[in-house]
Amino acid sequence: MARFNSGADIFAAIASGDVQIGDVGSSPFAAAVSRGIDVKAFFISFVSGDGEALVVRPDIKTPADLKGKKLAAAPVSTDHYQLLAVLKQEGISEKETQVIAIPQPEIVAAWKRGDIDGAFVWDPALTELKKDGKVLLTSGDVAKRGAPTFSAIVATGDFAKEHPDFITQYAHLVDGYFKSYQNDGANWTVDSESVKLIAKLQGNTPDNAFEQLKSTVGVPPIEEQVTDKWLGGGDKSGVAKILKDTADFLKDQKKITAVKESYGEFADPQYAEAARTLSN
Repeated sequence: MARFNSGADIFAAIASGDVQIGDVGSSPFAAAVSRGIDVKAFFISFVSGDGEALVVRPDIKTPADLKGKKLAAAPVSTDHYQLLAVLKQEGISEKETQVIAIPQPEIVAAWKRGDIDGAFVWDPALTELKKDGKVLLTSGDVAKRGAPTFSAIVATGDFAKEHPDFITQYAHLVDGYFKSYQNDGANWTVDSESVKLIAKLQGNTPDNAFEQLKSTVGVPPIEEQVTDKWLGGGDKSGVAKILKDTADFLKDQKKITAVKESYGEFADPQYAEAARTLSN
């Protein structure tokens, strides 16, 4: 298992053939499939909530105060998408505010040097910036303002077709961990093996990983994931709708050059449905 700085990096690895499965945000997902990469979302791993946020210097009081500021986000990430969406909602053009697209480790370094006034980030960068910054908007707040996001575990179309049992077991295993946390959260302590593993995967500390777990919105139940709210329903699925809306926005922002007519083919509920059967 490899750790990447952003979903864009994961899709670069998928395009090269080095990676077949990845956990990615809806913005890099929309950008990648719009450019022709064939992947299938088979499990929703995150929805807009407190786990991602726009952290700013204390003198920035409202979103309108972002005008004239220097801001950062990981390239083509869900955070980048939501940061641009906030600026558009406030009527602030990119000429009026400098937006820098750089990897999260560089964002943390730039923040500590005082080079930027704010950044839309997730952990471990989120915890670092919050030490002397403040949360202006969470991902959930921006979703309510009209720009929802999600993260999904995706597999290349060929890999999913060739290894359906593996994908099903993968979804079943991940769902089991989420259910364990939701139903038995008291045993997920800083010293527990599960929290230590999450911290290692994130390049985080157990303390920070534990705090992040408490603030992260719960993953949709697998029974809900297989409906048209998320993976089911083809073009009517929540995944397809958010991908289409995100792609339209990215094209408007000149981040991609083309948008597909529909995105239903990139959400496949059959593996979560099979995993749900295993859980019963």
